[in-house]
Amino acid sequence: MGEKRDGGGLTRTQQAAKFLGVSVLAGAVLAGLALPAAGALGLAAKGSVENFDEIPANLKTPPLSQRTTILDAKGGEIAKVYSRDRTVVDLKDMSPYIQKAIVAIEDARFYQHGAIDLKGILRALNKNAQSGGVSEGASTLTQQYVKNVFIEEAGDDPDKVAQATQQTIGRKVKELKYAIQVEEELGKRKILQNYLNITFFGQQAYGVEAASQRYFSKHAKDLTLDESALLAGIVQSPSRYDPVNDPKEAQRRRNTVLQRMADTKAITQAQADAAAKKPIKLDVSRPKNGCITASSGAGFFCDYVREVLLNDPAFGKTRKARGKRWNQGGLTIRTTLDPQTQKSIQAAVTGRVYDNDPVAAAATIVQPGTGKILGMGQSRPYGFGQHQTQMNLSVDQKMGGGAGYQPGSTFKPVIAAAALEAGKSPEQTYSSPYKMPYPSPVSTCTGQWTGGRDTVQNENTTEVGPYGMKEATAKSVNTYFVQLISDIGICPVVKMAKEMGIQRANGHDVEQKPAIALGSPEVSPLTMANAYATFANEGVACTPVAIESITDATGKALTVPKTSCRRAMSQNTAKTINALLKGVVEDGTGKQAGLQGRDSAGKTGTTDNRYAAWFTGYTPNMAGAVWVGDPAHKRRMFDITIGGTFHDKVYGADTPGPIWRQAMSGALSGRPAPSLPTVPIGDSGKNKDDNKGGGGHHRPPHRPGGGGGGGGGHDDKPGGGWDIPGFPGLFGGTGG
Repeated sequence: MGEKRDGGGLTRTQQAAKFLGVSVLAGAVLAGLALPAAGALGLAAKGSVENFDEIPANLKTPPLSQRTTILDAKGGEIAKVYSRDRTVVDLKDMSPYIQKAIVAIEDARFYQHGAIDLKGILRALNKNAQSGGVSEGASTLTQQYVKNVFIEEAGDDPDKVAQATQQTIGRKVKELKYAIQVEEELGKRKILQNYLNITFFGQQAYGVEAASQRYFSKHAKDLTLDESALLAGIVQSPSRYDPVNDPKEAQRRRNTVLQRMADTKAITQAQADAAAKKPIKLDVSRPKNGCITASSGAGFFCDYVREVLLNDPAFGKTRKARGKRWNQGGLTIRTTLDPQTQKSIQAAVTGRVYDNDPVAAAATIVQPGTGKILGMGQSRPYGFGQHQTQMNLSVDQKMGGGAGYQPGSTFKPVIAAAALEAGKSPEQTYSSPYKMPYPSPVSTCTGQWTGGRDTVQNENTTEVGPYGMKEATAKSVNTYFVQLISDIGICPVVKMAKEMGIQRANGHDVEQKPAIALGSPEVSPLTMANAYATFANEGVACTPVAIESITDATGKALTVPKTSCRRAMSQNTAKTINALLKGVVEDGTGKQAGLQGRDSAGKTGTTDNRYAAWFTGYTPNMAGAVWVGDPAHKRRMFDITIGGTFHDKVYGADTPGPIWRQAMSGALSGRPAPSLPTVPIGDSGKNKDDNKGGGGHHRPPHRPGGGGGGGGGHDDKPGGGWDIPGFPGLFGGTGG
């Protein structure tokens, strides 16, 4: 045992250790840290900085990552998303107890020293020498704050995090110089505020506000003494002192903090003793992060909002910059999602197509004239489990969706609109036989398409012309539209599709092949809903939007993408299409989708071999599209049970149609019921002489919103699409 000095004191070993510590500090640190002007440190260790003055003069303080809150159009919360759960608050919004507690346990001399606590360094060196290990650190609260800034800036990059925390002289020197700068520029109160907002408290909580919410379900300003001491104790080792997983260890640490507060006169001993007797009482709020927590099936819409921010240049010049902005968070995003519409969509989709069915369903509703997306839902929930998916079946590939699905006969109104714009009359008739060779050649934008000897046929043998446009649309007569597109060419159709905002879901150009007459381009439900909104909006197409407004953490409003509207067709063409598609839901293939008590219009569609079935329709104030099929494009919908109902063959009318009707009925409940503007269409084709007053087939006068009158032939059955076995070889896609 070492000898003591007279009157007690340090042993010779302890004195030697202290002397050594002071010598090291003076020789290697003091000259460079306390006196930056002293010049080069001359440190050759790996990671060291050779010249103190070469370190950048300004500390780059990144904005802290915070929660982003996504709201619906009424202000209701859809979800909170974050890379780090944090809410930045002012010091005045933090309990005085948490301020005192963190200072007492982390840096009791915080208000007495500068950026570097020389007395603390000497004390730590001496204590560590005595213990033979590292039992005490000497970093000030300011130094810890700077270190946390480096870690925050590193984000989730493991290499950058390692660099920010590496134990090298160079990193320590850099940290200490920045600490000096921070002390000079921010002052003690701001440093304390920043530290309490940046530090990690365990359980995914960053900053004292998030920690207070996580452990006690209250704001940081309402923390009591014992609660504050508990949180302050966690900081040193969030896993070890986690009160959720090890309450006994957390309580011991809390009481250590309380006693330290008493020792430093932050509180009285009586206060510390009283608080130490209290048991730990948690009111844990489990973290709810991400679109997976959204209710009413809005997870996919939530994910779409994220994709908007990641893809739109309004939020950064590069995708990397936009990704950094999203991860930084702190945004309040008010969206276009209408809660009434969303609930109605989700109920309709999940009530008629189950999550464990062999096929899925997706539906989207938009507002004509504004492009606002009002609802977006699908049958398979947002998630990672069985019968769940993260693929948004309603949108294009670059926005989190798939490669799209052929729309079948729901594309026929686009062809009709192109023909009307080209000068064709809605009374134009064609022979429209049940089966015919595909006409060739057909003109394109760049020349001509020439095909082989394949044939095209209608759904049923009873469908034999001549037909005019009205009855051909109501019955979805394939050969009529093949003859129509052969007459006007493919180019006007491609141009009309583009004007209406129709693009392939994979981002590629629409192929100029005759298969376009039967709906070959793979598209998303959002695309089709928004395209049909053009008809409802009297020929003016508007780009879809999902965001109303965004404010950042400071309350500053950010610029958000606005809808862009343009005239895609004349008012007369749009009114004519309205008249044609009203006939579909009144006594054509879409009778099962017609709405009660209000004008509606729409079109059914099924693809070759029943890989997909559609209904797309609209009223003056809403347009929606419903798709049902296998996202993998493998399961044909023959002899299949969907939503508990068996189908020998799925039609656009019998599955997507009722979903559309239910979704739209609920969404429109309590809202105005204006009429669709139409123009009268005279009769043509084989029924011209038989039904001079009506057109199409013998039906009673139109009753707004009615489910339709009579009708003959197969129109009384679920129908509407088209199915052309063996036909895809000619057209470069499935049939229509």
